[in-house]
Amino acid sequence: MSSMSTAEAPVICNIPVDAECFDASGFIEEIPPKGEQRVLASFQLHPQYCGVLTHFAQFTDRYAASPVNIDTPGLEWIILQNGKPVFPYIRLEMIVNPWGCNCLPVLIRLDENSKIEFLVRNVDSKTSIHKVAGRIMGRYWYNAAFGGR
Repeated sequence: MSSMSTAEAPVICNIPVDAECFDASGFIEEIPPKGEQRVLASFQLHPQYCGVLTHFAQFTDRYAASPVNIDTPGLEWIILQNGKPVFPYIRLEMIVNPWGCNCLPVLIRLDENSKIEFLVRNVDSKTSIHKVAGRIMGRYWYNAAFGGR
């Protein structure tokens, strides 16, 4: 029998069991002009909350036409935390996590009160892709370092 009080939430691998989930997605039907980018999905953690990005997904109309089209010519996919690129997802030029396939998880720790964004950038005006979507999912929880609940 545990001596843990009811006020203490159990922790598994530093993520509390009662951590909340987030799931944000977005879709654009027109690629931005060359040199510009669009936010496909974003999530802002609350002050005094930490989190982890557990999954992201990508979609293009080119990939939907045929799953062998994993390259995204003219487009870069970028994940940012507080406006800074998250390594190794700095400038992906292909689909690494297809929409609808939750089999490739990631574990990226999110700082307290951070904002996570998933962007697409047009780097070539001749891209054959017209529609894209992005999705980010994860967990977040109150950081006990700030005191009790």
